[in-house]
Amino acid sequence: MTNWEDLRHFEALARLGSLSTAARALGVEHATVARRVAHLEDESGMKLVDRRGRRLTLTSDGERYAAIIARMHAVSFALERAKGRAQSAASALVTISAPPALAAARLTPALATLRRHHPQLRVTLLGEKREVSLDRREADIAVRLTRPQKGSLTIVKGGVVQFRLYASRDYLAETPPDQWTFIAYEEAMDDAPQQSKLNEIAAGRPIGFRASTLELQKALVKDGAGVAMLPDFVAATDRDLVEAMPKMPRLQREIWLVVHSDMKTAPFIRIVLRELQRALKGRLPKAEARSS
Repeated sequence: MTNWEDLRHFEALARLGSLSTAARALGVEHATVARRVAHLEDESGMKLVDRRGRRLTLTSDGERYAAIIARMHAVSFALERAKGRAQSAASALVTISAPPALAAARLTPALATLRRHHPQLRVTLLGEKREVSLDRREADIAVRLTRPQKGSLTIVKGGVVQFRLYASRDYLAETPPDQWTFIAYEEAMDDAPQQSKLNEIAAGRPIGFRASTLELQKALVKDGAGVAMLPDFVAATDRDLVEAMPKMPRLQREIWLVVHSDMKTAPFIRIVLRELQRALKGRLPKAEARSS
């Protein structure tokens, strides 16, 4: 009988495209993924992966095998979601994925209050920028700044985030605007609205620092390294930071709360969503469901 763990490791490799990425997703060493895939090949009598060259690719047999396993996984995760719906609100485990700075500033107080009212509810809060798979139950609720465009999802607008250009008082006093240095995310984030706006404002002036998190960008701004486009929930309450261009219209991004449509009626999901909506302080329109 085929080993399910072998199938699971091969599915991750087929879906994510590399041993290292699959290993990170599974929480194992890349050698473990390689060993599991090799064992599956031995057991099935088929060569599933072409190991020639620097990048692994699936053989034609591997492509067919991966498609079958993907269908098996879809059924498995559907069963997991059905089991999740049946959990009571008092004893459920809910996993929430959210951008880390937003989670720390806006969500943790609400979740602490929620736990006081429902002490048996268990919460896992994942601070991450990546888009988790709700199909695969990598999370039960995702907080996103980009509205998802595909999937069987129920989407609620939770509020807005406002971005402004911030700097330290000393930096603005000592540095004329034409000599400003800018602080930004990595170039891979250039399509994000706040980064696009920053690049527009910079207009050829140097991006002197790139930092992968808002916390690092804020620290650089406070240390006088330059100016950065920061959300108000990170910068507005810090007396060491001031708006660099106070007459500039504020950039706004919408916050979306997303659940898999299979989970939207689960009592614990509805309770947690309600608290997150309150925390994000937006007008809360009726959720819209979409299947694709």
